Amino acid sequence: MTRSVIDPITRIEGHLRVEMEVTNGKVSDAWVSGGCFRGMELVVQDRTPEDAAQIVQRICGVCPISHAHASSIATERAYGITISNNARIIRNLLEGAQFLHSHILWLYNLAALDYVNPLNALTADIADTYALAEAAGTSANSDFAQLKDRLKNFADNGQLSIFSGNWFDAEDGTAFKFPPELDLICTAHYLEALQMQAKASQISGLLGGKMPHIMTLIPGGTAFVPTEQKLDDLKALVDELHAWVTTTVIPDTLALAQYYPEALEFGKGCGRYIAWGVFERPSMEYADRYLPMAVLDENLNVSDVDEHLITEYMGHSWYKGDDTYNSPYFVTDPDFTSYDVNDRYTWVKCPAYDGKPYEAGGLSRVLAAYKRNVPEIVDMVDDMLKALGIPGQIAPIQSTLGRTAVRQIETVYIANLMQQWVDELIEAVKSGDSEYFREPQGITGSGTGLWEAPRGALYHSEEIKDGKITGYQIIIPSTWNLAPLNADGVHGPMEQGLIGVPVGDIEKPINALRTVHSFDPCTACAVHITEPATGKSFETVTGPWGVK
Repeated sequence: MTRSVIDPITRIEGHLRVEMEVTNGKVSDAWVSGGCFRGMELVVQDRTPEDAAQIVQRICGVCPISHAHASSIATERAYGITISNNARIIRNLLEGAQFLHSHILWLYNLAALDYVNPLNALTADIADTYALAEAAGTSANSDFAQLKDRLKNFADNGQLSIFSGNWFDAEDGTAFKFPPELDLICTAHYLEALQMQAKASQISGLLGGKMPHIMTLIPGGTAFVPTEQKLDDLKALVDELHAWVTTTVIPDTLALAQYYPEALEFGKGCGRYIAWGVFERPSMEYADRYLPMAVLDENLNVSDVDEHLITEYMGHSWYKGDDTYNSPYFVTDPDFTSYDVNDRYTWVKCPAYDGKPYEAGGLSRVLAAYKRNVPEIVDMVDDMLKALGIPGQIAPIQSTLGRTAVRQIETVYIANLMQQWVDELIEAVKSGDSEYFREPQGITGSGTGLWEAPRGALYHSEEIKDGKITGYQIIIPSTWNLAPLNADGVHGPMEQGLIGVPVGDIEKPINALRTVHSFDPCTACAVHITEPATGKSFETVTGPWGVK
């Protein structure tokens, strides 16, 4: 039996362990273990919904706005509030800024180093680098010669700073395949992405009062009131982000496809998708959102969502009992025992829709919009399929590389919408519309906020009596994707996605890492691999940026 423990997998958020068994060079079984218990449902008990919208943001520093949004929607549905048009636009802009920040962060600073090797860029020809960037249609805003010198200084000093501790030396013939010039371009974009994230967070801070945990998104609308100066600043930031995103993210992901086509062949997951929808249109209808709500079965047939078909099973998670609870429910009763893949092995509950595991995330949202015939999404997906050499074929993008690439369609779509929303807000202010907040007519009721975080379907449900919360439940996106075995012994989406992944280097299973990162899990990871055929044993301990 071969055993490899990587603790933690870096470049994700939180704590996660993935245990895999490898047989004949492929993953034959997998178990995903989330190592975080937050219990935020217990924290907001007996508090006001207004408090909850602030507190639940502390679940995550990457997607706090989505939690505030879902919580506020739950309250608004409990109280019968429909927010004003100005509040709708401002909340869309807040959410859009967070999505852009998260998508840029994930592609370049979390996932890219599974494919991009900055060390290889040391042999790049500078003239050829500029020519390649021009031919690919991607941005060439950086001084490539200066960057090459900086990388050389890192290497000469025996350290790679933020690029250290990755698997650039994996003993796998397919591990890193970019030519030096493309590695230099993508390394430049890694650094540019850090600046673009900051621009997105500036938008969130401008509209939200601060970031990462904003103050202005509240039940009933927004506490932000735009001024002429703030609108000017907002437009400038949105335009700058739009210019970078629309010239960078899709060309770079198409470059991945050119050199790593095999990543379209593994990491499929469960093949079913959920999207609660995000970004409100004036109708405020779930199915009419800019990215609409949909449930897609294994044949990608679309249906509307029935909240009461959402369940969570506890039998393999560190909670009391082995019951299955139907939505909405308000049970959070932690009970850690021990790590045992044959029994309980994770803090992540096991959500299901109509009794089956479903994948959430960018791929789910884009597929939902594609099947709902959102024109801009349909055009961009069809264009990407042509560029990938698979026109009209949806199946291959249900994969590790497809999940990575398709999410960038959403990035460009949101960047386009951000410009539209800024113009709408400017026109509304010019027209004299000054309504941003609406009071509740009553303070008792129940409601569910079905929304999306960048990583996928987000659920907040609450019961309120006389202005105080008597019950609260949250299902975050990574709970869907990291779900353990269900009561029937069926693996969750990431576990299914890992099964069948090729492993060329048992000590550095780069394709498994690529697959984990493609789901963008909101946890930090350890990966544990077994290969019964060899009986080898191996352990690697990693620091904050990788192997020490």
